[in-house]
Amino acid sequence: MQAAPKDRTSWLELARDVEDGGFQALYAADHPGTSPSPFVALAAAAAVTEQIELGTCVVNAGLWEPLALANAAATLDLVSDGRTILGVGAGHTPQEWTSIGRTLPTPSERVARMIELVDAATQLLGGGATNYAGHHFTLSDAVLDDPRPVRNPVPLLIGGNGRNVLQFAGRRADIVGITGLGRTMPDGHHHEVDWSRDALEATIRTIRPDRDRDNRAAEIEALVQAVVITDDVTNAAREMTALIAGTSIDDLIATPFVWIGTLDDIAAKLEETQRTLGISRYVVRPSAMHDARLIIDALADV
Repeated sequence: MQAAPKDRTSWLELARDVEDGGFQALYAADHPGTSPSPFVALAAAAAVTEQIELGTCVVNAGLWEPLALANAAATLDLVSDGRTILGVGAGHTPQEWTSIGRTLPTPSERVARMIELVDAATQLLGGGATNYAGHHFTLSDAVLDDPRPVRNPVPLLIGGNGRNVLQFAGRRADIVGITGLGRTMPDGHHHEVDWSRDALEATIRTIRPDRDRDNRAAEIEALVQAVVITDDVTNAAREMTALIAGTSIDDLIATPFVWIGTLDDIAAKLEETQRTLGISRYVVRPSAMHDARLIIDALADV
């Protein structure tokens, strides 16, 4: 479940509902200026839950330094008693750079910084003195003595779409978050989409080029953009094509990024997607919580 607090009461109620509803994790995004601080929000959720994991989905690597990120993740892991997932992405929203007087880096620069940030921060979380000499970061005998994470290593989530991000995620991450989104539109928020089966299969091959031989293959997690439980699948998909550029009715019905159909239809699609493509985790928004619970129950019967 990915969400953001609007006030104290509803946020804590949501955290409890996520745990009681059989979900595995509660995620918070990282968009400074337009969303709450993820680590603060998740620490509050940790205080009223016992089992769900708590993750950033995902921090903007362009706006973090390694020691600060490792410290925040370790603190959350401490106060949650070992339930943190550290999610990192390259960042894409121009305003997050320009509003603080910085120039938006090129895609390759953003990815390179993300890779260095992950390398340096995970070394710090692992313990001991860290020496790191990269293009973006330099650490000299840097140590994260206090706090120390309860869970070592802290699970790493990397979210993104580009080939270099996905290849790196496949090598290093415990969880790879995918969206089927492509080029960022000029507003800096919306994206082109390609939810065709061919594009999805290409994404999976990029993450897992040696899927049959890779014993440490990362879990793959898809972000669900909409959930519509209906008997009139074709008409619901047709209406949605008017809202999502670049999609077809067939793509919307088949893609794991949108769930349209009866409970049995959706459950069967998710089971088939896991069997053929290895997608085993899904992220939904609070508006889909009720329907997602019904689908979880339906999956138990597949």
